[in-house]
Amino acid sequence: MTQKMKTHKITVTAMLAAVATVLMFLEFPVPFLIPPFVKMDFSELPALLASFSLGPVYGGVVCLIKNLICCLRTNTGCVGELANFLIGLCFVLPAGFIYRHKKSRKSALIGSIVGAVVMALASIPLNYFISYPVYSKLIPIDAIIGLYQTIRPDVNGLLECLVLFNAPFTLIKGVLDVALCFLIYKPLSPLLHK
Repeated sequence: MTQKMKTHKITVTAMLAAVATVLMFLEFPVPFLIPPFVKMDFSELPALLASFSLGPVYGGVVCLIKNLICCLRTNTGCVGELANFLIGLCFVLPAGFIYRHKKSRKSALIGSIVGAVVMALASIPLNYFISYPVYSKLIPIDAIIGLYQTIRPDVNGLLECLVLFNAPFTLIKGVLDVALCFLIYKPLSPLLHK
């Protein structure tokens, strides 16, 4: 790899990480679908762009940088950011590796859908074993489950909440990132590649 290519990859990675950080700060609640403490953001979109244009490792680096920066203003002791980083990796790495194996629009779509599904499935154990044990020190677990029960009263237990609410929400978030990626990738391609 030439010095010019290295410089280009570092520059594009830094720009995408900056955009990802801003998008993470622009999170918003989705009432009636999930409790308000779980927010929607599109910060994995730049990481997905990096994974396709530069390679899966660069997509992971974008996820890492955005979460390290967001740790500076966290109220979760960086546990939320750790979970976000791991969930983001579950999205961009499969997408990038599948696309890297065969570079086509179809493989990009398959890879990103596989990544969205892996991210949704991984969100269950990551939230169950990492995020919510920490959150339960701030808010009792019964109160957290109570917030889910305001949407669906018959839900019972944290695992059921994660399966019925968080995993589908994470899948929708991933699919929206995929749709946005396919809308903007081609126009951004000259900037991302050269």
